[in-house]
Amino acid sequence: MTTYQIQCHLKYKVVQPTEFIFMLQAAHHSDQKILGEQLSFNLPVTWHEFQDAQHQNRHVRLQVEPCEVFELNYTATVVRQPSLSLELQQGMKEVTIPELPDEVLPYLLASRYCNSDLLLEMAKRSFGWMIPGYTRVKAIEQWIYNNIFYVSGSSDQFTTATDVLVHRAGVCRDFAHLGIALCRALGIPARMVVGYVEIEKFLPDFHAIFEAYLDGGWVQFDPTRLAPVENLIRIGTGVDAGDVAFSTYYGQVELLKIQPLIQPEMSH
Repeated sequence: MTTYQIQCHLKYKVVQPTEFIFMLQAAHHSDQKILGEQLSFNLPVTWHEFQDAQHQNRHVRLQVEPCEVFELNYTATVVRQPSLSLELQQGMKEVTIPELPDEVLPYLLASRYCNSDLLLEMAKRSFGWMIPGYTRVKAIEQWIYNNIFYVSGSSDQFTTATDVLVHRAGVCRDFAHLGIALCRALGIPARMVVGYVEIEKFLPDFHAIFEAYLDGGWVQFDPTRLAPVENLIRIGTGVDAGDVAFSTYYGQVELLKIQPLIQPEMSH
């Protein structure tokens, strides 16, 4: 178990009256426990929290009038307590589709960014011959790590899994989308996870990985290999990036600063 201190600072210029929906609080999840958290704004705003029905992601909703500077600060103390040991994960098998729980079925379908229906042949040729289970998903993770270059700015909000495959470059969300799409093409339910994690060589940002559903539950994989998955504090889960944007707004704004920070607490 490791305790982490999280700080997230967002700064906007608001040009028109804008409705914001933020998703940046630590998730209520069995892998982590929130010991304390605080959300504050530099302006007097009325806000409320809600959870979406499918993923139970936590959202904060508020309206902001035009201003030069609107700031949001979130701090939290979270204990990471992974429920599955690596030894347990390594022995996990895949679940046949008739045996999948109902709530897992949506994660088999092609989605906007994870166009798995276009990758059926490629997935079958590359990974179809392998023994189904954890080691096959690990092979997908390894293949992406070996074949896709991590290049900041190489993709945009329209980039799909097949685009990543063609261009052979992307950022963490693109690596996750390709992993999800390849899993789904093989009949393995997979979904995206975003969260806070410390990555030494990059500026602070949110991180995206994927998880696959195996016979012991959801198991996390990170094809970027930028940080150990067991260090990630989950914010949200989704079929793809469309479900897990840290900020959605209706209006006109300019993002001035984004700074999500996470640090492990020093042991006394």
